[in-house]
Amino acid sequence: MKVKKERFIELLRSTGREGIEEVINYLEKAGFFTAPASTVHHLNYEGGLLVHSLNVYDMAVAIRGAIIAMKPKMAEKLPEQSLIIAALLHDTCKANIYKKTKKWNLGNSWRPQLVEAYTTDYSQMPVGHGEKSVIMLLSLGLKLTLDETVAIRWHMGAWDLAFQSYEAKSNINEAGNRYPLLSLIQSADNIATHILEQ
Repeated sequence: MKVKKERFIELLRSTGREGIEEVINYLEKAGFFTAPASTVHHLNYEGGLLVHSLNVYDMAVAIRGAIIAMKPKMAEKLPEQSLIIAALLHDTCKANIYKKTKKWNLGNSWRPQLVEAYTTDYSQMPVGHGEKSVIMLLSLGLKLTLDETVAIRWHMGAWDLAFQSYEAKSNINEAGNRYPLLSLIQSADNIATHILEQ
């Protein structure tokens, strides 16, 4: 995990973005690099969130390359710096929410066993997933572009509970039409979660 953490930090620093050091310091203190990516589904082990974030970045780079090969003019609408920021920081909201616990599990036997697991605690900042990441990053002083803000805010797509409202549905549709980075990050996140990490 040490190599992955170093790569993650090096990529963020390569952006030269104002506020990036404050974000890195926060992620370290909040346990981002040791957190799981989920409690039950993908990468639900220590360091899973770091692995997931890098998987999303690597997938986003691959998708961007394919898009640019087909439509070279898209390179200016999908700058590498924005790809790094949105892919690596889309799940900033998951820092400091996971707590270790014990759960009963049947596993492969008929006898239940008490195993180590994770639970979540959203009490520190109970707002939605994508908007929480944006709020946290902005409050840390990170200068986000509008397309990065939109990509991080809506990266959950239809899985976001707020998607149930008409206004949210209209906003996400408009965001998808205007900001190609959003579709790129959504796709990379979905492929990482449902294909690479299963």
